[in-house]
Parts: sequence; structure tokens; C-alpha cells
Amino acid sequence: MPDRADEGRELMTWGDGALRLVVRRPLDGPVAVSLVQAGERPGPVVQPLVEILAVGHGHRSANLRNTATEIGARLRYVRHEVTGTPGWERLEVVQRDDVSGLEVHSVLRARAGGTSVQAWTSVRNTGSSTVHLQAVSSLMLADPCGPDGLDDVRSLEGDSEWLGEWRWSSRPVRGQDGLPALGLVSHQRQDSRGARAVVSHGTWSSGEHPPTGTLATESAGLAWQVEHPGPWRMELGVRLTADDREALVLGLLGPTDADHAWVRSLGPGEEFTSVPVSVAWADGDWQAAVGELTRHRRADRRPARAVGAVVFNDYMNTLMGDPTTDKLLPLIAAAGEAGADYFCVDAGWYDDGGDWWDSVGEWQPSRVRFPDGGLDRVLDAIRAADMVPGLWLEPEVIGVRSPLAVQLPEEAFLQRNGVRIVEHGRYLLDLRDEQARKHLDDVVDRLVDEHGVGYFKLDYNVTPGPGTDRDADSVGDGLLRHTRAYLTWLDGVLERHPSLVVENCASGAMRADNGLLSRLELQSTTDQQEPLRYPPVAAGALVGVLPEQAGNWAYPQPSMSDAQIVFTMVTGLSGRLYLSGRLDEMNADQRALVAEGVWVSRDWDDAARDAVPVWPLGLPDWESPWVAVGRATADETLLAVWWRGGDQRELSLPVPRGTVEAVYPAEATASGLEMSPEDGRLRLRAATGEPAARVLKIRHQDAR
Repeated sequence: MPDRADEGRELMTWGDGALRLVVRRPLDGPVAVSLVQAGERPGPVVQPLVEILAVGHGHRSANLRNTATEIGARLRYVRHEVTGTPGWERLEVVQRDDVSGLEVHSVLRARAGGTSVQAWTSVRNTGSSTVHLQAVSSLMLADPCGPDGLDDVRSLEGDSEWLGEWRWSSRPVRGQDGLPALGLVSHQRQDSRGARAVVSHGTWSSGEHPPTGTLATESAGLAWQVEHPGPWRMELGVRLTADDREALVLGLLGPTDADHAWVRSLGPGEEFTSVPVSVAWADGDWQAAVGELTRHRRADRRPARAVGAVVFNDYMNTLMGDPTTDKLLPLIAAAGEAGADYFCVDAGWYDDGGDWWDSVGEWQPSRVRFPDGGLDRVLDAIRAADMVPGLWLEPEVIGVRSPLAVQLPEEAFLQRNGVRIVEHGRYLLDLRDEQARKHLDDVVDRLVDEHGVGYFKLDYNVTPGPGTDRDADSVGDGLLRHTRAYLTWLDGVLERHPSLVVENCASGAMRADNGLLSRLELQSTTDQQEPLRYPPVAAGALVGVLPEQAGNWAYPQPSMSDAQIVFTMVTGLSGRLYLSGRLDEMNADQRALVAEGVWVSRDWDDAARDAVPVWPLGLPDWESPWVAVGRATADETLLAVWWRGGDQRELSLPVPRGTVEAVYPAEATASGLEMSPEDGRLRLRAATGEPAARVLKIRHQDAR
């Protein structure tokens, strides 16, 4: 394609559908990236690929966003390189700002055969003066749903809270509470100054909002995610092109000065790299975009270590942090009979005093709880039941009453103004410190090598706030360095112990980001203990978590009716079954119902089948009476459906054309949910007033 003054040269194009991602080098301007319609020539560049805010440089055009920065506008192309690894194509673009002396490397890593890109930015100070960075974008993308239809774009954004994670709302980007049409052309052709932003703080990366979302019209969708266990920002803004078109701009960033008190002072020769982010785009609606991001996550994660395995955990509605030998042995036997592959002893296994919250840190097995043969007797019983033993661990905290609180040096703890940060009776380790890391390595290695532990549930129940100012340019800088040190520590654990399986948990799902999920096996989706409140969480989790990683709790109890047991088992089966409950006190029929669910969970390998999540009713509201979520391939859809009670006892559910069969439970009477197929729909009816659920399989009519 010949160069034009308003287009410049295309450095790379990805995608073969209606939209393609184009990276362009204008003749006199910074490199830019945007989504354009296939077969059409891109219009004028409106948004640089990289934006950088720094003290003394600021914005070129006043706004409250992270766009129109002086440094971003001054960047000029130096060179680019295209390389490849199996399954990925990598573009690295180098630009330079002669005023600040910053050399900027942008990396865009595209998945072969798909429409998704991972991106990050590295900045090197080649000048002679220190540059105080205040924000460095990981990706700035113009026209995320294509150049047309800004008025039709809707943003899917999530809210999270302990026990109420993964709550999604779709709202117009344009509108009263979004980005209003301001008549920018009539106002000296200036850009707008505000933004629609989603911001998360601290180290609970999903504690306020899941670090993912979508932008979509009826015919095009884009899904985005931020990939690190710390603060982040997503922003939307409107910028005016040279031909007076209003363009939507998506910005993805890690911590910033304005949001997170992050400043990084970059001395001559020093470098900084932003947090990684990813986008995936697709023809179709937001669900198609989530499907493409699902494939991207699957391609980008470490190889799974426990494919299809079922984990039993003794905590949820069961022992609740009070394990003993006498309580565990019958539970272990029952879990093994039900078909579990891993048995995780949750919180309390280290406690001799009965009040362990503010004394944790040494992680030595209790002698009081396990008096005869110690913890090893319990772990041996797990192995004898043909399961792998696991333990709960909250490695990043030291209780204020723990001996380690005085044994470890001050620099091992996160601090503000020379004072240790304390939250809910715990100090927090600073993983930048060698002695803090050594302590954790010693704990993990001892439990694996001496006790044969093959599974860890890593929890994280407190968060340090904005960060630490010890040995840092700012509190946000200290926090980012700490979170990166945590990821490095995790990588080391996984390298040393190639068979070890690690679950990610943080008060349920308060730290569920793809920086962690790309490394770890399983993500607890919530701490929610009430079965009727769980379905919206289970359905919503699949926007942000792979189906094979979404650890949805099932906690059947002997006091439950068959329909209630089925209800909670369907919740587990809607993602990756994460089993709990007093199986040891159940009768034979109840155990058989649980074992049937365990067997069903092994019959669906999401990764092998390239399954993507689908929501035939859309994403549920928190109080929705009917909830449905599925995993679909070209050949079939596995669908979980719940009726949570209320007056609406019948539902006509849109489903793919094909043959419908009940997968779990096999007997309709155990479910209480009756079904009758119609043409392209499925009529469901709750047979009694009791909440009901079922797992269905639709074999697609046109599957070959």
C-alpha cells in the first residue's frame, strides 16, 4: 500500500475477519495502533500507541486522562523487528523522544491463528537527567470496535466484593453517565477532557473490579484484560481526528500517579517496563470477544499440571478451619470413594492455640490437632485413599503474635514512613527482600520435600493499601516492585517443584488476574457459603477465568434434599468442580449423587475441546431467578441452568439447534427441573417450589 500523508506506513496487520488490527508509522508522528474495517484504508492517526506522563512534561492538551501527553506526541519511529516463537508472532517497535531522552520499546505479541494481542511498554532513559515517570501506558488503542459506531458501543464492566464477585453491567459508552457528545468541532476542535475509567487499587487486583471487560457493538466486540496482581486502570476517551471524526480510545495501564501514588524516577541508563495487558477482537457481539480472549488465555498459560483432576477441600461449610485427625480421617475416606484426586487440608492445620489468625507465619504442623502420628498420619491417609495431599497456606503474612514477627528483620516487611504496615492483626512480607523470600522458600520446600505435599491453596486475606515507601521512589513504586517480586517467587517455586499444583485464592477471588492465572492451576471463584447466592458468581466468573480454572465450590451436605445436593453440584460443574461437604455423614444414595457429579466432571476437557463460555440468557443480575452458563465447542454445548426460586417457574431458553440430553443428574426426579425441547429453544419448568438445577448437553444439529 502506498504511503499517504495521513496514513503513513503499515508495520503490521493482524486478523482476517471484518476487523483487523493495524500498527502504523505516520510520516511525521508517533506510531499508532487501531482497528479498521477489512478492505478499507485507515483514516488519519488520532492516538499514539504509547502515552507517557512525566513530571515537567505533562499533557500537550489538558485533560484528566492519560492521553495527549507531551512525550507521547513527541515520540518518533526508530526501527521495528518482527520475530516469532511457536504459536506467537512478535512485533517490537522502537521510538524515541529527543527532548526527554526516552527510548521506548513497544512489544505486541499476537497469537498465531487468532485475533488477540498481548502488549507492554519498556522505557529506557538515554538522556543525562532523571525523568520522573507518572504513567506509562501498556497499550493505547484507537477505534476498539472499528472506526464506525461510537454511539453504538457498549462497555461491559465488572464489580467485585467479598462473597459477591463477578457482577457485570453493560452500559452505553455514550450517554448521561458515560462520554457525552460535546460538540468538539465547535470548540476549537479540541479533544474532550474527561474519561470513563475503571480503576482498581492495592494488591487485590479484582477486589473492586475484575481486571477485564469488553467493548462491543452488535457486529464487533473487543475484550481486554490487565495481567498483574496489583493496581491498574482502564480508561475510555474521545479524541477528534484531523477530519473531524470523534474516535473512541481505549487505554490500559498499570499504576499511575493520579490513581495510585505511583512515581518512578528513571535515572540515566535505567529502564522501566509496564505491566502486560491483552486485547482480543471478534466479529459478533461481546460473547464472541470473550471467546477469543478465552483462547488467548489458554495459549498463554503454563501447561496444566492436573488436567481434569477434582480437588476436595475440607473448608467450605465443612470443617471451616478446624481440622483434626479424628475429623479428617472419615472425610478423607469419603472423598476418595467419591472420586476426588486431591485432598486439601485447609486453614488451621498449624494451630495449637485455637486462635491462629494473628499468630500465623511459621507453618509448622500442630501437635494438638494431630496427636497420634502427627500431620503425616493424615497426609499418609490421603495418599492411601489414592489422592494427592494438599495444604492451605497464606505465605505473604506474618501474624503480629508470631515469633517470626521479631525474628525477621525490619526490611522483610512492607512499611510506610519507617513503620510496618499492619492489617487485621497481620504484617505483610516484602517479597523484594531476600530474607523474606528465603523464609517462604524454606516453608514450601520443607512441606513438599519432608511431608510430601503436592498441592497448595495460596490465600491472601489482607492487603497493604497503596504500597510501601521503603527503598522506593513512591509508595506505588514500592508496591509494583513487591508484586513483581511475588510473581518471580512463584515462578521459582514452580520451577523447583515441577509436579506441585498451586491454587490461587485471595478471600475468594479478590486477586484473580491473568498475571497469576497464567501461572497457576485453579482459581477459587468466591467464599460464598450460601448455595442460592452462588450461581451468578459461577456464571460471571467465566468472563475473567478459563472454565478449566474456575474453581466453583460444590458443598453438598447430609441435611440436604436430593434437589439441594444437585443444585450445589451443578454450581461446581459449571466451571471446574471444587468439592467440599460432609460426605462422610451422607447415606449411600446421597454419596452416589455426589459421585455421579464427580464422574461427569471428568467427561469435559475444556482445553482439549477449545471450549469457550456462553451465556444464553446474558450475564445474570445478582437477584436473577434463572441463571444459565455454558461451555461451547463447534460440536456441542455443555449448559448449567439454575432456578433459584420465585414466581417465574418456567423459562423458554434459547439454545443451539440439536439434540438435548440431561447430563447431571441423569434422573429428572433428583433435579426437580423438567425440560422439553422446542425449535431452537428449550422449555424448562421447576416441578416443585424447591430451587432446582441441571447440567444439559446440546449436540449441535449441524456438527459434522
